Amino acid sequence: MNIVSTADLRRTYGEGETAVHALAGVTLSFPAAQFTAIMGPSGSGKSTLMHLLAGLDRPTSGSVVIDGQELSTLDDAGLTRLRRDRLGFVFQAFNLVPVLTALENITLPLTLAGRKPDQAWLDQLIETVGLGDRLTHRPAELSGGQQQRVAVARALVHRPAVLFADEPTGNLDSHSSEEVLGLLRQAVDEFGQTVIMVTHDAQAAAAADRLVVLNDGQVVHDGAGQDAEGVLDLMKAVA
Repeated sequence: MNIVSTADLRRTYGEGETAVHALAGVTLSFPAAQFTAIMGPSGSGKSTLMHLLAGLDRPTSGSVVIDGQELSTLDDAGLTRLRRDRLGFVFQAFNLVPVLTALENITLPLTLAGRKPDQAWLDQLIETVGLGDRLTHRPAELSGGQQQRVAVARALVHRPAVLFADEPTGNLDSHSSEEVLGLLRQAVDEFGQTVIMVTHDAQAAAAADRLVVLNDGQVVHDGAGQDAEGVLDLMKAVA
């Protein structure tokens, strides 16, 4: 069962001779309970792809289907609802609300949707991210790694169809990076979560089941995950 799929996805910025073809016909599908890393050199289109998949930007042509919904058929309100109810996001900047406690930040998507947390699931998440003794702390009182773990819990609290992670370890030291990647791995293995992560870090990509590499707006590699060394070799070959 594919949770996310694209068909001949294209995104062009500008017109005429100055047009930039950020994506030039990308067809991919992402099955449930799979951890995919998307890599590529700077300007390869990986961020554009992430934005289109998540409904944060609209394609010039082609289609994106998430959880059975063709995004082009949704208006802005429909897209907002889909993102709120069915998608989870983890960014390089932790994007926590500074005045809220860790627990309030975790449950924020539910609060905004006017939904009550499923207490058993919330307890399990808090245990998984290892923040039971930090729930009353505000972001400023947490380390970077702890803040990103709060962000991962927040992205999972409403059981999204897919979790998008955009350079989730970009601001973290290697120990915190490992913890966050371990969490994403656990979300896939234990909770059946679908995770799509954009990264430039070979160590991070090595946590994934599948590696997709873009170059010049096209998919140049799509295969099984590799260890960090294999990822680096592959990136050299592509570049």
